[in-house]
Amino acid sequence: MLSAEEQAHIAQVWDLIAGHEAPFGAELLLRLFTVYPSTKLYFQHLGAFPDEVQLLSHGQRMLQAVGVAVRHLDNLRAALRPLADLHAHVLRVDPANFPLLIQCFQVVLASHLQGEFTVEMQAAWDKFLTGVAIVLTEQHR
Repeated sequence: MLSAEEQAHIAQVWDLIAGHEAPFGAELLLRLFTVYPSTKLYFQHLGAFPDEVQLLSHGQRMLQAVGVAVRHLDNLRAALRPLADLHAHVLRVDPANFPLLIQCFQVVLASHLQGEFTVEMQAAWDKFLTGVAIVLTEQHR
């Protein structure tokens, strides 16, 4: 799926994010809710107006899952199976929401990493996150 160069780009970006999962994830959620308000449907446990603590907490969990995927690039299906089952069978997340999340994540990365987030890195992350989304939606069949 991913070339060695793409995997290197993913690891390089993750090294910049690692240790900052909570603020990156909180910003991702806030951007998602602002740009695509319908996605709040899947985060009702956060309330109509989630506070900073809730955003940081849930954002951290989301990005920790991305970290798991980064560490298991060669076997995303096995690494993300519990998360895929949760999203399909318990949370019943509409698969159409994953591309929205990917788009918002790319914007957050670009806004924070700026010049460090090259076109090649963006392309690798887009391919990687699309692969993650595919794995997370496979159980919807």
